[in-house]
Amino acid sequence: MTKAEILKKLHDLSWPTQDYWVVAGGAMVLYGLRLETSDLDLGCTTARADALEAAGVPYRRMDDGSGRWFTLDRNVEVFENWLVDRVELVEGVPVISLQGLRQMKAALDREKDRKDIALIDALLRTGAVIQD
Repeated sequence: MTKAEILKKLHDLSWPTQDYWVVAGGAMVLYGLRLETSDLDLGCTTARADALEAAGVPYRRMDDGSGRWFTLDRNVEVFENWLVDRVELVEGVPVISLQGLRQMKAALDREKDRKDIALIDALLRTGAVIQD
């Protein structure tokens, strides 16, 4: 998904900006650190998760019991209360902060996350966007 595709998906959801935030690869794209991502992961409030459950959206519980994990379609997943640090607005879109994104990537600790951390660190250090 490109930035334009992400923005369209979010627009189509029509959720209030206080109900959700973009995390993971989508945040990397919105911060200009990647040109695209394979899917869109969102964090959401408990109230939004309750509304999704009431609407019959399929979900499962997180392994650690911390919340629900919804599948909106094959490219969009929503995680209840998945947030590290805080939410910032990027072009009017709620997105996990760069520090939070870095912490999230460090906790996942996969090879692709280590590469993403290098990009995040470069942006935090220099303010320059270096796309892969």
